[in-house]
Amino acid sequence: MEKMIFVNLPVSDLARSKTFYEAVGAANNPQFTDDSAAMMVISPTISVMLLTHERFSGFTSRKIPNAQETAQVLLCLSEESRDAVDARMARVVGAGAVGDPNPKQDHGFMYGRSFADPDGHIWELVWMDVDAAMAANAETAEA
Repeated sequence: MEKMIFVNLPVSDLARSKTFYEAVGAANNPQFTDDSAAMMVISPTISVMLLTHERFSGFTSRKIPNAQETAQVLLCLSEESRDAVDARMARVVGAGAVGDPNPKQDHGFMYGRSFADPDGHIWELVWMDVDAAMAANAETAEA
């Protein structure tokens, strides 16, 4: 079985967040959705659990930071091409995300952009030519 990741995000408005993630291509799994949580499936191995602050607080005694003001993690999703990065950016911004809160990255073999969801959680979208990246790393190691 492939490893899976379940990203748990505290959200201030569950309905708004669920609508946002559906608008950008995630599918809701109703088996794991109720009035305090919504499982949003990004791919067969990646899901985002949107949790109300009250529900999220049941998993940790730590304070929930305001993601509009602080960052604890940067979440990154791969895309198939540079054009796919830009196309997804257009979709997320159209659905209400803040586009490019961090500078765009263009290293030739790698291209990335970022967005902040309605609660301020930062996601990165990246395309990488793996062969070119490996060659660049090999050149750096030889120098």
